[in-house]
Amino acid sequence: MAAVFDPVELGAPWGLVRPEPPPTRFHPVHGANIRVDPSGTRATRVESFAHGVCFSREPLAPGQVFLVEIEEKELGWCGHLRLGLTALDPASLAAVPEFSLPDLVSLGHTWVFAITRHHNRVPRESRPEAEAVAPSRSPALLVEPYLCIEQFRIPRDRLVGRSRPGLYSHLLDQLYELNVLPPTARRSRLGVLFCPRRDGTADMHIVINGEDMGPSARGLPAAQPLYAVVDVFASTKSVRLVQLEYGLPSLQTLCRLVIQRSVVHRLAIDGLHLPKGLKDFCKYE
Repeated sequence: MAAVFDPVELGAPWGLVRPEPPPTRFHPVHGANIRVDPSGTRATRVESFAHGVCFSREPLAPGQVFLVEIEEKELGWCGHLRLGLTALDPASLAAVPEFSLPDLVSLGHTWVFAITRHHNRVPRESRPEAEAVAPSRSPALLVEPYLCIEQFRIPRDRLVGRSRPGLYSHLLDQLYELNVLPPTARRSRLGVLFCPRRDGTADMHIVINGEDMGPSARGLPAAQPLYAVVDVFASTKSVRLVQLEYGLPSLQTLCRLVIQRSVVHRLAIDGLHLPKGLKDFCKYE
């Protein structure tokens, strides 16, 4: 099925934009050890270290990020979350492979990226490798509201992991924003998306805590439906989906940003005269 991609950007703040993509959900087809909650937004591996492959319920739109947060870890296993895209329809699989790497990839039309404890930035052809592995961090990372990846602008607000409120939560949040903590840490947020090119192919990008890791795969078939792949593998035990807003931010989101910028750290939100639901939204989302 051919697809036509216009130059309108997901997440563009002004002018006409594409319709908001539907909320992301996990596909009912998944690995034998995975349990998906009734909302379709949380996937947990209930035993062993394998058979944890999950898919997005729907193919992704160009520039749409399939974003997961690591909720639970399990000690004693080697290896971490794996993330990528596939042109295979999960419903057409005779059986979900035990591993995304190499089993699912060996079926073809699948591109999966292993997340490690170290920096996952992919060296670009125009950069020396040393610079790509340890790039200089610009202060703009913390103030620019959009992450720009090729032709797309993506709201940065929910891309960055956040700690649970606590005595040192403001310090932990700064480490997430700077991408200092290992990408495999609890509360890290990792996403995958594809960006079509004029030649009919697409680049796959991995985003870790608000930072683009670069095109980790090229030459994907942009005209074919592409599903996200999340392998809840080894030490990663449970992940939940995080929804993004691509159009104008909602009033709820704008209120949250104003409140968060007006307090020293999130513990101070408890002292504000606000409804409990709004306080929780400001502290946890």
